[in-house]
Amino acid sequence: MNSALLRIAFHSNHLRDCKLEPEGLRNPMTSVRHYLVQGRVQGVGFRWFVHREAATIGGLRGWVRNTDDGHVEVVVAGEASQIALLKSALHRGSRGSRVDGVVEHQLVESEGENLGPFQIEGAW
Repeated sequence: MNSALLRIAFHSNHLRDCKLEPEGLRNPMTSVRHYLVQGRVQGVGFRWFVHREAATIGGLRGWVRNTDDGHVEVVVAGEASQIALLKSALHRGSRGSRVDGVVEHQLVESEGENLGPFQIEGAW
């Protein structure tokens, strides 16, 4: 079975193809997701908001960072219920932000194997 590919710029802006999970093959206990949050989400503390939400939820691995085109992207791994809570927070947004859309991609479980504790990428 062929999986679709999603091109994501991982660490240090290196592009990498990630396999998308075919529908029906998802493990309900472990999920890996990529989100692209669109709107007024840069310069308003959105990454710190996402980091704080992930820490409050607990048990999530991954990262959040700004993109060159004004969006924020998130890669997160954890239990489906935990990720659903983070997804809800992404839609809600931080104070001062305006979320116009959240694009979601389900990645294959193996894409989450090298993710560490949830962190802000490129924050310093």
